[in-house]
Amino acid sequence: MTCRLLAVSFDSADPLRLARFWGDLLGWKLAAGPPDGAALTPGDGAGFGFQFRPAKEPKSGQNERHFHLTSTSAEDQQHTVGKALGLGARHIDIGQRPEEGHVVLADPEGNEFCVIEPGNRYLGGCGFMAEITCAGSRGAGFFWGEALEWPLVWDQGLQTAIQSPQGGPKISWDGERMPPAWQNRHRFVLAPPRDGDQQAEARRLAALGATRLRHGQAEASVTVMADPDDREFYLLTAY
Repeated sequence: MTCRLLAVSFDSADPLRLARFWGDLLGWKLAAGPPDGAALTPGDGAGFGFQFRPAKEPKSGQNERHFHLTSTSAEDQQHTVGKALGLGARHIDIGQRPEEGHVVLADPEGNEFCVIEPGNRYLGGCGFMAEITCAGSRGAGFFWGEALEWPLVWDQGLQTAIQSPQGGPKISWDGERMPPAWQNRHRFVLAPPRDGDQQAEARRLAALGATRLRHGQAEASVTVMADPDDREFYLLTAY
């Protein structure tokens, strides 16, 4: 058995407040989280949750990862936008064109997300929380596909995407390295293999192209590694 994607971790100035925002928006439940943090478990079969950890520095640039929420109709899209704004989100401009159908928002701490227009075939069947999209290379996409044993479901132009065999959200990479001005405030949190051999799993991930980091240790139960694009991720000792 290999590791699995347990959660996406957010750096947050106020973890509990941010967890409540996303929990109310997505309909996910609060759960026990990391030290001084908070966590959400999915209520819609998304397959992984969110964690919120105290940030070491304030957000100062655009995130290199953001989220896509889907809509079943124009009215449903506007309902989601209105709900998000009522919970503390705001409209932002990241260069989207007026003719594009999606709505770009930021959560109360500035984390970017899009509410996608209805009829998007690429995200069909992915659920409400439908995609994590990353500024990163195709090599990172291939690495994560092998690391999680998720098949490649898209590889056209600059974009590569993987998805769990059980369905749920896609994770995509746009084929470009992260611009220097962007921030890496989201990290993948991996549960160890069911046999509990975290060190063997760390060696397997290293053989695929990951790097074990000596800095940035989150807590004693976490091994911090980096993928081929130098994006940090957490491998738990036990779960």
